[in-house]
Amino acid sequence: MWIAAVLVSIVAGVGFVVAGLVAWRSRSGRLGFLLAAEGVLWTLYQLPLPVPREVAAVTVGAWPALLAHLVLAFPGGRLGSRVSRAVVALGYVCVVVMGLRHLAGPRASEVISGVGTPALVFVGVSVIVLQVLRLRGSSVARRRLLTPVLVAAVVATALFVVWKPVAVAGGSAPVLALAVQTAFAAVGLAFLWSLVRRRMDKSGVAGLVVRLRGEPHPATLQTALAETLHDPTLRVGYWVPESKGFLDVDGRPLAPAPGQVVTQVDRDGPLAVLAHDPALLENPELIEAACAAASLALENERLTAQLRARLRQLADSRAQVVRAAETERRRLERDLHDGVQQRLLAIPLTLSLAEAALTSGPERVRPLIGEARQTAFAALDEVRALAQGIHPPILTERGLVGAVHELAAVAPVPVAVSSDVPGELPVEVETTAYYVVAEALANLAKHAAADQASVSISRAGGRLSVEVSDNGRGGADPGRGSGLRGLAGRVETNGGSLHVHSLPGQGTRIEATLPCA
Repeated sequence: MWIAAVLVSIVAGVGFVVAGLVAWRSRSGRLGFLLAAEGVLWTLYQLPLPVPREVAAVTVGAWPALLAHLVLAFPGGRLGSRVSRAVVALGYVCVVVMGLRHLAGPRASEVISGVGTPALVFVGVSVIVLQVLRLRGSSVARRRLLTPVLVAAVVATALFVVWKPVAVAGGSAPVLALAVQTAFAAVGLAFLWSLVRRRMDKSGVAGLVVRLRGEPHPATLQTALAETLHDPTLRVGYWVPESKGFLDVDGRPLAPAPGQVVTQVDRDGPLAVLAHDPALLENPELIEAACAAASLALENERLTAQLRARLRQLADSRAQVVRAAETERRRLERDLHDGVQQRLLAIPLTLSLAEAALTSGPERVRPLIGEARQTAFAALDEVRALAQGIHPPILTERGLVGAVHELAAVAPVPVAVSSDVPGELPVEVETTAYYVVAEALANLAKHAAADQASVSISRAGGRLSVEVSDNGRGGADPGRGSGLRGLAGRVETNGGSLHVHSLPGQGTRIEATLPCA
């Protein structure tokens, strides 16, 4: 049994030291130091050291408290809660007090042993309870990492809680002592296995490259990343510049689930994000390797998600256009029926009265003819107003820049206009840009309570950018107003995007981007 105890002690010490070196090389310096220190203290504890018993008890004899510290701090190397810090502190205090108890005299030593032994048992039980609670509350990814270490630690701690009172009382239990040593060695090997498996996971990223090459599909990509990172909750979002956000594989904005964290993947700018379990942050090299291996596939799927979002946007815009066209048709029908049609009907009636009055003298005919003329002019004005609602004549006469200057001139507040629009613009782009400015200035007059505004129009890279801003009260919400909502649909129908920035008290800024290549 003595030889078995020596072999187990050697295995335990070497296991902790090797695990510490592996953790150190894996950029886990704090955890590596704790593991190596535990291995050294345990090894020295087994040797007959040429130092007083009290000195050995409070130095190398501190290995149980350090083990509790190590288990509670795994895998990040830091104690995560006040309870765990209190338990570890109590463990160190117990080691020191129990190691120095013989210096206080026989009676005081008995009192200290009577208090210290239950305190050590309490520390051990607390470690077991905390680890059970930790496992129960862990996610799949974290449970995979913690289970080997925590199960071995719980077994070792339970055996230690049983053996320690016997050892303090001076009893001999060689089988129980060997069981404690064996369980302790298993803890060191469990630490080593967990750290080696983390490195194996990183080397397994090569299989991800092969898999993605054969199955370039967004759902497959997300599944492959989830399996490689051992996180079934992982979701991928792709950067879409037009939406100024990250979209999932279905083209919808990515919303991380409660408890998830986000890691961004960049490749000459934002490429994608991974919404994943926070436990993966404890192995950043694995995430970096997986993202690097999947970067090309992520780029391809980003374009796919962008196209899918564009198709959904076009479908929504088409439905909005159909609804808007039907609404506009009804408006024109109503305006023609109630306005122009009534005036045109009034003209022949007035002329008929004038014709009947010819026999009575010209003095009765002249007012009737004048009334018919005024009615014709009024009808003409209404027709022009209707035509302007379809396509503003000022755009034909003066172009976009001139029309915007005209809108700025009649605005209720000073409007600074800056423009850089070389070349001609497509008619539909020019009309949409005009209505963006017109709607923004109309809202400014009705709601903003601003005293100045600005309009900026520029053309670069095959896109026309229109920005209207003011220093008013802000708080504009496109979802509550039909004007901005309809304007956004009109911009999206032409392949562009419209964004409204309007924080309360900070003014409003409307940005529209339209393709005009």
